Amino acid sequence: MENKLQIFLKSNLLNKYLVGDTSLEETKEVEHFISKYPEVAQAYEKLQENLEIVTKAGAVDVPNHILNDILEALEDTNDTKVIQLVQKRKTSWFSIAASAAAVLFAATSFMLYQKNVELNNENNVVVEEIFDLRSDIENNNSKLDELSKELLKLNNPDAKKYVFNGNERAKDLKTVAYINPVEKTSMIDVITLPQLPKEQQYQIWAELQDRMVNLGILDESDRKLKQIPYMEDALALSIKIGTKGDNANENDTEVAEISLKEE
Repeated sequence: MENKLQIFLKSNLLNKYLVGDTSLEETKEVEHFISKYPEVAQAYEKLQENLEIVTKAGAVDVPNHILNDILEALEDTNDTKVIQLVQKRKTSWFSIAASAAAVLFAATSFMLYQKNVELNNENNVVVEEIFDLRSDIENNNSKLDELSKELLKLNNPDAKKYVFNGNERAKDLKTVAYINPVEKTSMIDVITLPQLPKEQQYQIWAELQDRMVNLGILDESDRKLKQIPYMEDALALSIKIGTKGDNANENDTEVAEISLKEE
């Protein structure tokens, strides 16, 4: 249905309907879209406003230089006296007026044509802006849905909150972990991570009964909730500083730790 709406708005049927140039079937189609889709109704109202502007712009006074040229032509016609062997019929005032009207009509038609071109260009811009706006709204709605889902996870009564505070090696470090043992999910929210040399990085580890498991890398750019692997029997989580490019090493420098043992 979205593709059908886009095709309709780009089909120029609204312009034809506005000036009464649509067939019976096209008229029914346009009126159906106007009544059903607010975007089409809004675009049609904009077209009507633009047509009023063009109509007012077309109702202009006749340029003075055109009238002066016509009067000078009339004076030249009256003053000219030529003796001819064959008498020619004098040009009637009606013919002169008709010629003047034709000139004015041509000038006005050209002006209206230019206005119509400008109006069509403006209408195309309006249609593009409508689609851009709809795209922005859809993107924002998607982000809101994603945020809503994350908040539901955080507000789940089964989720437990754990706060990492850095030791002397990283005093400004602060990160929060949310662990839900019922749904078996783990998330971490990076709040602040002190800057490290380019060759180093922060890693999060899970301590099990018999080993340490690397759960991934933490970065200052991850300033949002981040999913991490859930470890069923983890006794603690810790944040360590390791070297980029090297294999994960459980003996890396530890800068923060939380206990997951039930008190």
